[in-house]
Amino acid sequence: MTKLQYLYDVCGQSPWLDNLTRAYLRDGTLARMVNQGIRGVTANPTIFARSITGSHHYDEQFSALIAAGRSVDDAYWELVTSDAADALAVLRPVFDRGDCFDGFVSVEVSPELAHDTSATIAAARWLRRRLAQPNLLVKVPATAEGVAAVEKLTAEGASINVTLLFSLSRYAEIIDAYLSGLERFTGKGGDPSSVSSVASFFVSRVDTEVDQRLQTLGTEEALALRGQAAVAQAKLAYRLFTEQFSSSRWHRLAALGADVQRPLWASTSTKNPDDRDTRYVEQLIGPDTVTTLPEATIAAFEDHGTVARTVDRGVPEATEVMQRLAAVGIDMTAVGRTLEGDGIAGFEKAYRGVLADLTVSARSTAASL
Repeated sequence: MTKLQYLYDVCGQSPWLDNLTRAYLRDGTLARMVNQGIRGVTANPTIFARSITGSHHYDEQFSALIAAGRSVDDAYWELVTSDAADALAVLRPVFDRGDCFDGFVSVEVSPELAHDTSATIAAARWLRRRLAQPNLLVKVPATAEGVAAVEKLTAEGASINVTLLFSLSRYAEIIDAYLSGLERFTGKGGDPSSVSSVASFFVSRVDTEVDQRLQTLGTEEALALRGQAAVAQAKLAYRLFTEQFSSSRWHRLAALGADVQRPLWASTSTKNPDDRDTRYVEQLIGPDTVTTLPEATIAAFEDHGTVARTVDRGVPEATEVMQRLAAVGIDMTAVGRTLEGDGIAGFEKAYRGVLADLTVSARSTAASL
């Protein structure tokens, strides 16, 4: 048994690959990783940009699309959804065997829509029509506008991966949006067992931002808190999850067949070279959670990672850390707003960059016709 398999079989945590590339689909790498314990796949605009611009696997399809008169933007989404469709097929047996609990592939709407509720909803609907598979999760950013989109889409029976979550205050809004959406969906006679959702709570980026602020403060009390914010906040997020999904409100939905919206730990690779490279995985293991892992973190975890339930250990200490952060002047809600803006900006940059590169390729294709 691999450690990834042990995570799920013994600890109740689902390991998902944080990458999607055509090379893995063509050479069987993704299928092999699934056999070794990977139970889902996540992707984002940065991952697709890296995949498309970093290989020649897309050239033939892209040239054919341009030759057929498709726009660069349309061609990009055809490349993305083609990879997603293939990944959905690879993961579908996991979905079917696991009573629809895993086997998901997450595809994100355009980052340029992050502050437009109506456009986000329209884009999510398009992805659902285009891919039309029950193991698709449409990724919607957890902006203020995204909260409203999550509720509306859930009320339509859509399965959503809520991404770019960085604060407890926004997480509470997302849980409420999911519950409200399910209440609307079931109120219309919908079957909630057909709806899945995860809430992607980012981890290492929180430490990066908070540690920079602590370094700027420079006091002994501030510097002593470096490297502690992310795990502490995630443990309190898990506590919020267990509280909200044990309420009478939730039990009414569960009685109708609804599934919990699992916390998903994103950004689990360490950014600080002095950190243990598996710390964000090891310290957040627990039932009804998902952990997303890039390949290097998977390799490190399999090599020397420790597997034990940890996500609900040290919660009083986590509370104390958050109180101490507030006492030295760290506003975690403000940290969340900063990271949300940075995350969207980073995805927009990657998205625009790949479109610019594809535009150059399109001109070359057109010139050769």
